[in-house]
Order: sequence, then structure tokens, then C-alpha cells
Amino acid sequence: MTDNTPILGDALAALKAGGVILYPTDTVWGLGCDATNEQAVQKIFAIKRREAAKSLVLLASDLDMVARYIRQIPSIAIDLVEVNDAPMTLIYPGAQGLAPSVVAEDGSVGIRIPQHEFCRELIRRFRRPLVSTSANISGEAAPARFAEIATEILSAVDYTVPRHLEAGATGKPSQIIKVELDGQVKILRA
Repeated sequence: MTDNTPILGDALAALKAGGVILYPTDTVWGLGCDATNEQAVQKIFAIKRREAAKSLVLLASDLDMVARYIRQIPSIAIDLVEVNDAPMTLIYPGAQGLAPSVVAEDGSVGIRIPQHEFCRELIRRFRRPLVSTSANISGEAAPARFAEIATEILSAVDYTVPRHLEAGATGKPSQIIKVELDGQVKILRA
């Protein structure tokens, strides 16, 4: 494996400064920032030209990190994470400790544990969840590969992770499943 320490250091510096990064995930290229920093989240809405009323998906390194930002993890969520082998975003009830704009009106938040080595290491070292929204202007196609990212997006971010780290991405959005404390599950996107 290649030593990505310098790249991780540059990405972390941008995130800690409240910046927005362009980075590969296990699905598509994403715009990311500190999910606990409202000003950084607002920068993402501005870059995407997206309504602030739409909530954003977050990435966490593991269930322990998820547990710090959810009042109570439904037991069904633990089961789903343990058996899942494809990108899956779970919508959890009872978000806490996050920037207000990443939380839906009903108090829920979508969180995915990515299956992308660089992405997970970045989040682990940052020690907070990252916003992960597709790196496109709202309403346009999500970029599956670096070459598909609009120049406008490239020039608006504070740091861009090198394109060679996109290896392993599916190029497709994750499935989305809403989970409730009472064990109810609703598939929003298969």
C-alpha cells in the first residue's frame, strides 16, 4: 500500500480550518467538511447551489463514531451494518452534536460507514464525521470519476484529494435505509 500520510495531513489541515475538501468515497466523488461545523456546511450548500432545507449524508469511521452523534442506535442498525457488503446509508433518529443544517426536520440524520480505505482513514484521523454530498451542482449528475467533476466545483474547494485514490469506488449512490428504535425499517433507495 502507498503511504498516504502527506495527503491525509493536507486534507486534515483543510478540514480543521473549516474548509471544504473534494474526496473520493466508496460511491462517488464527494464534497466534504466537518459535520459539526455549521459555517463549513454552509460553504458546501453555496458550492452546490443547494437549498439548505435538504439534509446531507455524513460519513463515520465506525459504529462507535455513529454512537457519539445519535442518542440511541436502533439494534436493527447494528445488524444491518454487520451484514452489509455494499454502500449503505442509514437514516438514524435522534441526531445530536452536529451542525444544525445536516439534521433533517424530524431530527434524523443519514450516516454511512464507507468501504473505502483512504476515506475511512481520513475520518478516523479527523475524529469527527464528514459531510459527504456528491461533488456536483445541485440537480446535475453526480461524478462517478474525477474526470467528470465540473471545473466550477474544482475551483471552489479548499483541498482536492489526488485522483488516483478513487480506486475502489462503485460510481453509484448508496442504498438508503431509514431505521427506527422500534425496529422498523424503510428502504428509501435500493
